[in-house]
Amino acid sequence: MGIWVRRNWMTLGAVSGFVAVAVGAFAAHGAEPRAAELLRTGATYGFMHSMATFASATFMQVGARRARFAPAFFLSGVVLFSGSLYALALGAPRWLGMITPVGGLSFLVGWAVLAWAARGVDP
Repeated sequence: MGIWVRRNWMTLGAVSGFVAVAVGAFAAHGAEPRAAELLRTGATYGFMHSMATFASATFMQVGARRARFAPAFFLSGVVLFSGSLYALALGAPRWLGMITPVGGLSFLVGWAVLAWAARGVDP
């Protein structure tokens, strides 16, 4: 059994969801307007892709074996996209914003992988 099994993806998805809720709450209760906007956007996408990680686990459960690749893209997208927005909101240099689109691309690849995996489920 490898390290990237369904249980580990689900654990990381749950941690990612936790962080998204915590950041969203911080944005709602204590950040200046521009920082709050960046934090909310990062939290929204982070939470959405935490749920996509759980969807991938469900796909794996019903026999779509290729879905095991999607969580890596979803969660790396959370780190790159959401993480870069969080960092910018907290005062990181603006050049860090160049990383954000790479995270967005990772999200897109994850969704494409999940669509590909769905083709492996019996009709």
